[in-house]
Amino acid sequence: MQVFGLIGNPVTHSLSPPMHEAAYDELGIDARYVTFEPDPVTLETALEGADALGVRGLNVTIPFKQDVLAHVEPDELARRIGAVNTIDFSGEGPPTGHNTDAGGALRALERVDVDLEGAGAVVVGAGGAGRAISFGLADAGATVAIANRTEPNAHDLADEVPGASGHDLESVPDLLADADVLVNATSVGMEEDVSPVPAEALHGDLTVLDAVYRPLETRLLREAADRGAATIDGAWMLLYQGVEAFERWTGADAPVEVMNEALRERL
Repeated sequence: MQVFGLIGNPVTHSLSPPMHEAAYDELGIDARYVTFEPDPVTLETALEGADALGVRGLNVTIPFKQDVLAHVEPDELARRIGAVNTIDFSGEGPPTGHNTDAGGALRALERVDVDLEGAGAVVVGAGGAGRAISFGLADAGATVAIANRTEPNAHDLADEVPGASGHDLESVPDLLADADVLVNATSVGMEEDVSPVPAEALHGDLTVLDAVYRPLETRLLREAADRGAATIDGAWMLLYQGVEAFERWTGADAPVEVMNEALRERL
């Protein structure tokens, strides 16, 4: 039996196990997806143990996405983003590190056929999700404007992302006037029914992706839909980052609809 899993702390309420196990069952793969909660000071030992026990792959979540960089061979994208959320132990050498958050966001945007080549994109948030999404959008040909509550962090990230610019949150309405894509990469809207963007700044030419997936319909998405924008909830990004990890580990085409159904049943 092949073993895959998730390493983080905490991981109790992760939605990854049912999503991945539904895919194994659908394709008849003899595998299980388990969760691990090591103490942060034992991260290196935990990774060595997973490798020694024959674990094939691990997803990585808070607080380890940056720390694991020191213990894997990151690919170019993960190195540029500065975070790993997928580890592959299947090679001959050291485990390799990858970041599927960027790909997950791009595949979510593909659902509405948005053309990112030459598009203007506004990313709200310069944290981990904002970093991955900003690099992904820039690599896909978009011009990225990053807005963050702490403006220097937006400028710091923009200095790393090709062609990007950094801004404060007050600049978002002006940035959105001619934008094609808006991504909320913050947790705003998760705990309270609030939006990181003024409703009057939204318009019908936007495609809006909210990385928040609890609740599925955030205030940002409701207000964007009211103004005619195309909207994408955060579960699609969560799904597709898992799909990319699954396909990397197994070499099989993921049963996306089965994984999506298993995910949404638990939201």
